[in-house]
Amino acid sequence: MEKDINQFEIKTLSNGIRVVMEHIPFVRSVAIGVYVHSGSRHETADVNGISHFIEHMLFKGTAKRTAKNIADEMDAIGGQMNAYTAKDYTCFYARVLDEHVDIALDVLSDMYLNPKFDEGDIKKEINVVLEEISMRDDSPDDLVHDILQRGVWKGHALGRDIAGTAKTVKSFNQDVLKEYYRNRYTAENTIISVAGNFGGDIIERLEARFGGRFAARQNRQGQSPCPTKGAKYQRARVLMEKDVEQLHLCLGFEGIPYKSKDSYALSALLTFFGSGMSSRLYQRIREKHGLVYSVYSYGTSSVDTGLVMIYAALNPESYARVMELIVDEIKGLSSNRITEDHLYKVKQQLKSNYLLSLESSNSRMASLGRGLLLRGEITPPDEIIKKIDDISTEQIQTLVEGVFDLDRMSLAAVGDVLGITDGIAGQTHNDD
Repeated sequence: MEKDINQFEIKTLSNGIRVVMEHIPFVRSVAIGVYVHSGSRHETADVNGISHFIEHMLFKGTAKRTAKNIADEMDAIGGQMNAYTAKDYTCFYARVLDEHVDIALDVLSDMYLNPKFDEGDIKKEINVVLEEISMRDDSPDDLVHDILQRGVWKGHALGRDIAGTAKTVKSFNQDVLKEYYRNRYTAENTIISVAGNFGGDIIERLEARFGGRFAARQNRQGQSPCPTKGAKYQRARVLMEKDVEQLHLCLGFEGIPYKSKDSYALSALLTFFGSGMSSRLYQRIREKHGLVYSVYSYGTSSVDTGLVMIYAALNPESYARVMELIVDEIKGLSSNRITEDHLYKVKQQLKSNYLLSLESSNSRMASLGRGLLLRGEITPPDEIIKKIDDISTEQIQTLVEGVFDLDRMSLAAVGDVLGITDGIAGQTHNDD
């Protein structure tokens, strides 16, 4: 199978792994990402956090490399290697000089295909991940986003934390990890993305390291890339009392899936409303009234749904006034609509941010990998620019009415929450 998409190529290795590539001859770097459909939304409640834990374990050694060998080999060539887990996938990536591509491929493929899952390493890593969970719980500016999602996706895998819980993490052992790895880390769930100054024989080099070796363990249970669809947004109010100076506030609204035709328009709306120092939220609440240090809005998307969130860090005594101003700004999106001049400026921001990101081989690799994994297709840069240019004020206004429904607004707060009286119905409790 082979498909050309402008300067991109999509090919398939002999075992079914898809590869997306972009040759960039004017750089000296090559970025390689291995993406797998293994995220927290694929997990059952009793193994919540296992995708994130396996991400850690792949760095702990293989049959022929110790964890130190992996680190030493990459350091010896000045390469960068890391990984992260999201709700929908896990990514392992490396960025090296073009002359060191073979070393990076050898290390990445060995880690991905041959993890050791040593019991001693598992026990040590349990302690590491427990510390990571504690660190998150000690960071209210991060925690408030998590507890909002626990509330609005209650009862669904999307509402569970990526790192899991102390209880689930402590239950992990070699048998549990190996079984989950066999079922999720399959050829059909894997995509390799490569961008940079690689040679014309890159497919042969990938085939030599990744090809064929999945053949004996195809997905025995026939798991789909996203078996837990059907997430339903539910209005929630989640409060967590914490002895911290600031009140960390997060408001939530139902958003859109990542394949929605309105994705670019929503990015424009949120840029105008709450992204950056020129946004409405920042200018009014911080610059005009000086009531917050930080305030912004952003969106997250998954295969079947999404969230739009507004975050603010403030003095608890300012809560009522800050809420009043945020709600007033939300209402103002309908009465004081975005103008053509404002939309033009927002489009320039979006296009500049996107085009500047294309100067990084790592950003290009990530864009290609996520696009093919999550959307099943790659959108070339000229089409993305056209989609941004085609955003209309009418499209923005339709989104405003559809997304910012105050009757369905959710709220999460961490800090001194005793003074929060917002009238939001539904889930009301202290999240311990």
